[in-house]
Amino acid sequence: MEIEVQRCGSVSSMKGPVDWFTGTVRVDMLFQANDTARASGGSVTFEPGARTAWHAHPRGQTLIVTAGSGYVQRWGGPLEAIKPGDVVWIPAGVKHWHGASAGTFMTHIAIQESLDGKVVDWLEHVSDEQYPQTQ
Repeated sequence: MEIEVQRCGSVSSMKGPVDWFTGTVRVDMLFQANDTARASGGSVTFEPGARTAWHAHPRGQTLIVTAGSGYVQRWGGPLEAIKPGDVVWIPAGVKHWHGASAGTFMTHIAIQESLDGKVVDWLEHVSDEQYPQTQ
């Protein structure tokens, strides 16, 4: 078995799909699940005010905030401010969202594992009333 090196820039950035995100979001896939590993990961950059839709992961998700500031919130739970160096664990099946603050961008690395080939269940968008409008 060979070591695989994926060179920086060898995978194109993609715009976050409007069905999954509100606002301008860039997704850079870092690695994909394969025959022997279930984990996939990507670097996600949210412009100010941008955020995911509500969603859940069948095996949970880890977020590592690398730049900017933002929020994460589980359904019915408190809003949590997150900043560079913070590591967030969202348990399996927990409905949640995450994204940038209203006035600052945020970048995080998102790591999740697949279950029967599925890594996420996308749900409804976070409404403007649910999103904190303060910086």
